[in-house]
Amino acid sequence: MYYRFSRIFASLLLFVMLISSLAPAMSAQSKPQRPSSSTGDGKKNDRPKPPTEEEIKAAEEKKRIEEMEKTAVVDDTVEKIDTNIVTLDAVVFNRKNGAIIQGLKKGNFAIFENGVKQEISAFSNPEQPITVTLVVEYSKWTETFGRAAGGYFEPGTYEVIRPVAYFLSNFIKPPDDYASVIAFDLRPTPITDFTNDPTQLRRAVDILLKNQPAFRENNLWDSLKFTIMGGFGDSVVLENSKEEKSNYAGMINLKAKRKAIILVASGIDTFSKINYDEVRKIVQEAGIPIYIISTANLFCKKYCDYLDPSRVMPGMPDRMDFIQAQNAMNTIAKESGGLHYPMTFESEVPGYLNQINALLRNQYSVSYDLAEQRKPGTRYKLEVKVDVDGDGVYDDKVYRVQHRPYYIAPDPNARKPKTKK
Repeated sequence: MYYRFSRIFASLLLFVMLISSLAPAMSAQSKPQRPSSSTGDGKKNDRPKPPTEEEIKAAEEKKRIEEMEKTAVVDDTVEKIDTNIVTLDAVVFNRKNGAIIQGLKKGNFAIFENGVKQEISAFSNPEQPITVTLVVEYSKWTETFGRAAGGYFEPGTYEVIRPVAYFLSNFIKPPDDYASVIAFDLRPTPITDFTNDPTQLRRAVDILLKNQPAFRENNLWDSLKFTIMGGFGDSVVLENSKEEKSNYAGMINLKAKRKAIILVASGIDTFSKINYDEVRKIVQEAGIPIYIISTANLFCKKYCDYLDPSRVMPGMPDRMDFIQAQNAMNTIAKESGGLHYPMTFESEVPGYLNQINALLRNQYSVSYDLAEQRKPGTRYKLEVKVDVDGDGVYDDKVYRVQHRPYYIAPDPNARKPKTKK
């Protein structure tokens, strides 16, 4: 009896254990299982919709244009005409007191090319916004010159940074005015492209203040060429580009009615790939006024008497280098239609910049059409005369007209900036 009961109890216990082990598997199988990954593309089959009225019109227009192209007849007698225009920015001064003359009209001006009077085809008054590139020398030499002139109590670079900061903060007025900043030593580096954002302009100045020059060389001529013509160079610093190099559009390609370059530099070029004569041609062709504040005079007035060429180490600037720098800056400014300000004291800077701003704000834009195609590379002398009182007599003895003195017919195949994709 006891033996039978034990066998029954053992069978029941085995049955319960078997059911318990199968329960999780049965429970898992009772729930629907989702596939681990979708086997379709997840798109729905949209029902066809009737075309809208805009789509019907676009299809009809496309069909009409295709039909016109099929039936078009080529007329070989039609010639393409290119209009060439020479534009001068002119400022009128009183010779006696230097006052800028305002309120003149088209009839007050006359343009002469190689002594031949040209018909003025376009004229605009000075009430136009300005677009300016500030080019600043930022090298070890800049630091040396500035420290010697201003003492050892502040960084030598302040000498060139202060004029840039002063102009940007006082004379660039949004929303119509624009400015860009390019710093150069061994090569030009755009700090900011054209902007009228005061915060962006302030950041450009801050970068110059917080950093130190890396190289000794002042490649001035290369930097002027880059500023005017553009090319492949360092990416704009404040754009935070992932590319170290990129294409930069120069001032000559900029569509602005009032544009100018303000150059703050010693005037000494040490290592440029192009020479002085080449940069002069570029400046003359561009016709963009360059206003130069040269800083080497601050250093030279203290030490040039000691910098005799026979006593200076090779590679070091001597007295003749500073004299040549002054002459070069005079020529570049004059041939561009701008002005040169050789700084003798730092306190003169606000006066220079106030005058530059006044000149930019009071430029008359005077243009004439070229009746005949000019030979590329040929230089033509330009002269602008003014008749302020309208009596038919030019007032050359009383008033002076500042403008670029030459026009050089451009060669479309010459001096194209290097670009990369």
